[in-house]
Amino acid sequence: MTQPAGQQIRVWDLLVRLLHWSLVSGFIAAYLTRHVKGPWHEWLGYFVLAVIAVRLPWGVLGSRYARFRQFIRSPRYTVEYARLLSKGLQPRYIGHNPLGGWMIAALLTFVLATCVSGWLYTTDRFWGVEWVEELHELLTWFTIAMVVLHVGGVILGSVHDRENLVASMIHGKKRPAVPGDIDC
Repeated sequence: MTQPAGQQIRVWDLLVRLLHWSLVSGFIAAYLTRHVKGPWHEWLGYFVLAVIAVRLPWGVLGSRYARFRQFIRSPRYTVEYARLLSKGLQPRYIGHNPLGGWMIAALLTFVLATCVSGWLYTTDRFWGVEWVEELHELLTWFTIAMVVLHVGGVILGSVHDRENLVASMIHGKKRPAVPGDIDC
């Protein structure tokens, strides 16, 4: 069955999109308030932690493209995708491509670790402990580096696939699969 020209399919459900942009805005706001007196930084950290607490089960129970098993591929599969990418021959994925899937896993892991290290710093046991503060800062900078890689990957994917992936994460739609695309 062919789709009419211009027709799009729903890929990202509303919850995935809300969680994505909540995580983006929460992380940025937490970063910007890191030196501000008052509870804002801590509250924003808890907000980001709550976003992750919702996203993790949604990655198991959620809609098709939200599920981790849909987009986290084996290392061998991912390396093969990276090889094709290096030659500009990578296929288009309706959901996340293999590198994008691993980036999501890495970002969620590092943001979670950043939140936990920040929370630890607020506890009686670790308040003022230098290595906890340094760990929190280091995790923040690793996360920022991964965000830069993620944005670069989104730009590269958008150009290669001739598809605005940022817009897709806003309205949730992408153009349907054509022969050669991967939709699994």
